[in-house]
Amino acid sequence: MTIETAEGKQVTLSFDGARCIHARRCVMGQPAVFVANAKGPWLHPDEASPDALIRVAMNCPSGAIQIKRKDGGAEEPAPATNIITVRENGPLAVHADLTIRGEKAGFRATLCRCGASSNKPYCDGSHTKAGFTATGEPASQETALAITDLVGPVDILPTPDGPLRVKGSVEISSGTGRAVHRVTKAFLCRCGNSANKPFCDGSHARVGFKSE
Repeated sequence: MTIETAEGKQVTLSFDGARCIHARRCVMGQPAVFVANAKGPWLHPDEASPDALIRVAMNCPSGAIQIKRKDGGAEEPAPATNIITVRENGPLAVHADLTIRGEKAGFRATLCRCGASSNKPYCDGSHTKAGFTATGEPASQETALAITDLVGPVDILPTPDGPLRVKGSVEISSGTGRAVHRVTKAFLCRCGNSANKPFCDGSHARVGFKSE
């Protein structure tokens, strides 16, 4: 799916359907801008203020929605802290100044950890169809990093046939917001088989996981 772009008077609104996880934060937050089940154009950026559209983009967990202002107003800021949230029976929700596969990827992404997505490293909802089960509340670990350390760029590289290599100061957070671990480097499971989720334990080699 290609990226759809709608030019408004004050913003350029873009939508990357390949990254969308259908969280519906857009259609529920600004239904006049994002018209559900429309026959024809469904993106109408002039139906809300630039500030309102920025808020919708910031509420989109996948980063599918991007807003570029033309009015000189403030763009979406980088997050104050870098967080990777472990979703119950689902993906990893990342909020950081992101680089993925060496390319800038905005401030939000939802990454597959079940191994079944056809759009790896991004989630495409396959965890539901695959019956993936994994806690969103892994045990907390001791860390020397403070909350104030969780700043700066975060680089994520899907290793060939292996885990997600994460570089950068980031908190791994439970689905309810509890700190699981704070790291500057981690390898996160994306084959769905680790016994130490969300961290890799080498199970990808045992199960023959394949992915670029």
